[in-house]
Amino acid sequence: MMSFVPSEALNEWNDLVQRIAECDHAYYVLDAPLVADDEYDALMERLKQLESIHPSLQQPTSPTQRVAGGLQTHFESQEHLLGMYSLDNAFSEEQVRAFWSRIHSLVPEAKDAFCAEPKLDGLAINLTYIDGILIRATTRGDGVSGELVTANIRTLRNIPLMLLGKAPQGIIEIRGEVVMPKSAFTALNERQVAEGNKPFANPRNAAAGSLRQLDVSTTASRQLQFFGYAVGYVDKMEQLAPTQFGLLQQLRDWGIQVAKEVVRLEAVEALLNYYQHIQQQRDLLDYDIDGVVYKLDDRSLQQALGMTAKFPRWAIAHKFPAQEVWTKVEAIDIQVGRTGALTPVARLTPVAVGGVMVSNATLHNADEIARKDIRIGDTVVVRRAGDVIPEVVAVVAQMRPEDSQAFKMPDVCPVCDSDVVQEADKSVHRCSGGLYCPAQKQRALEHFVSRKAMDIQGLGGKVIEQLMQSGLVAHADDLYALKDKLLQLQALERMGEKSASNILQAIESSKETTLARFIYALGIPEVGEVTAKSLAKHFGDLAALMQADEASLIEIRDVGEVVAHEIKQFFSQRHNLEVIENLQTLGVHWCPIEKPLEDMSHSAVMNKVVVLTGTLTQMSREDAKAMLENLGARVSGSVSAKTDLVIAGEAAGSKLLKAQALGVEIWDEATFIAHCVVKTKD
Repeated sequence: MMSFVPSEALNEWNDLVQRIAECDHAYYVLDAPLVADDEYDALMERLKQLESIHPSLQQPTSPTQRVAGGLQTHFESQEHLLGMYSLDNAFSEEQVRAFWSRIHSLVPEAKDAFCAEPKLDGLAINLTYIDGILIRATTRGDGVSGELVTANIRTLRNIPLMLLGKAPQGIIEIRGEVVMPKSAFTALNERQVAEGNKPFANPRNAAAGSLRQLDVSTTASRQLQFFGYAVGYVDKMEQLAPTQFGLLQQLRDWGIQVAKEVVRLEAVEALLNYYQHIQQQRDLLDYDIDGVVYKLDDRSLQQALGMTAKFPRWAIAHKFPAQEVWTKVEAIDIQVGRTGALTPVARLTPVAVGGVMVSNATLHNADEIARKDIRIGDTVVVRRAGDVIPEVVAVVAQMRPEDSQAFKMPDVCPVCDSDVVQEADKSVHRCSGGLYCPAQKQRALEHFVSRKAMDIQGLGGKVIEQLMQSGLVAHADDLYALKDKLLQLQALERMGEKSASNILQAIESSKETTLARFIYALGIPEVGEVTAKSLAKHFGDLAALMQADEASLIEIRDVGEVVAHEIKQFFSQRHNLEVIENLQTLGVHWCPIEKPLEDMSHSAVMNKVVVLTGTLTQMSREDAKAMLENLGARVSGSVSAKTDLVIAGEAAGSKLLKAQALGVEIWDEATFIAHCVVKTKD
């Protein structure tokens, strides 16, 4: 019973609950936020304050109670007010036509209108509302009774705790499916693997497992969604729309999410066309479906048709072809990707999966092969993930032959014979011949010519691809020999004399660079722009860097064990050294670097986190960043509570405003120059 609460507080509480419910519906169902995140947080914080002052306001309908209570000990059983039946299935066009004819023979007065919906592949749930307030949620169970999962269901933000709009009076059971979006499923499995846990087999299993967590906070973290598609028991039938399509619109009006793909159709041909359309769109949806459902639209005729012992006569599920099949692993080959990552691929005995012949399937990496214990000769279960990429789901252990062979990752790259290294604390094996390996060369070249590397303008991805396909360029050093191949360069598609001349000029100009840019351009794994600058400043000379051991490298700022190992491995590859030597022979050079002062304690920005914003008039943003880093600052791209200083040029915007709000020290360009420029050397 609610203790006394001043009317002013009660009215504010009601307004806040209503406003937050509307915001949740707009954000989680309509994908059209009503307020910014900070405004929403302020609403929720005020609601918590009111309930702290007046504890009796902590009603089940309050948004603060979505994740409430401690661990549950078990799930009780609860009988449904009206049984939850499954649907009969159709697997062919002929069976759909037979269903259509059967309905019209049983109820000749039936019109041709049907409601067609995607068949979501999740966990069926029954929500019970009384006078618009959610009081109970149960799983389908055996169709007669299911498990009470009310506390878990309340954590789903797209399920209203109070129905919106003109909610039905009395008791109503709203039925639907809880699914895990594909994006959330991928993120969950990444966390599972990172934490050493077994990944879920598919989104449906993940949704079911997530909903049956005894700790409801775990359910809340899994980003589950509910889609309504039917009504079970209802006290006042006259409150419901007379058609299935109208009923789904009512659910939307009450704040229940309904699949956007629901349509009202006439004629059996329209149903079959809808099936084909949804099947084509299947991999574009962010949730799994395994078919479509056809329901007679007239709900009074649904009642007249009634049920068989197992299924409603007025609905049928038109299932998609099976997505999992058995086949044999004939071999395991290695593919080298554009980043140098080695991916094992199973060569399969060709088999039809979902209507498509499959002969290859990715095995991801060595850890995945070991986890699933996949061997050459095994019979395996294959699935087309998202109807596109085939993958091996599991091994059929009882069918393993005695001569099956375990797989081992190669020690050398199958493309270029460079050493294969396994990244520390990762499952990825990578070819170390980054500058040389043909499998990596386009990506390596695109990085080499990029703006922060050698900055060769006019050499975009398409031009590099043409240069490679024509045989003019295979490695980075070949770019500097193009001046002797002007006619072949001009002959490339959409090139011409002027474009070719501009590219050659840009290549020539790039010969004069900096050691930091050159190190970054090499594309050494884990060595980014900042690390390249640190290496250049520390060694001052490329030869010294190439000869450094891992212990020396680790002493440098921004270089840890992983980075040191990657650098040492890169410079130990003969192919890479040959390309570097050729680049220098062809004229790539840089000015010697003065060693920085040992004592930089005088620097006004030493060890400070600095953000640059707006336009500087006396230097470029890149030059200012380099100057700050030389003086010991760490330059960040965003303002946060950890920011020590913001340097604001002309037309500074949101970063300046945020800095002011956080009380961060702010310099204009003149102050920056006064403190920093005079203390640097040209």
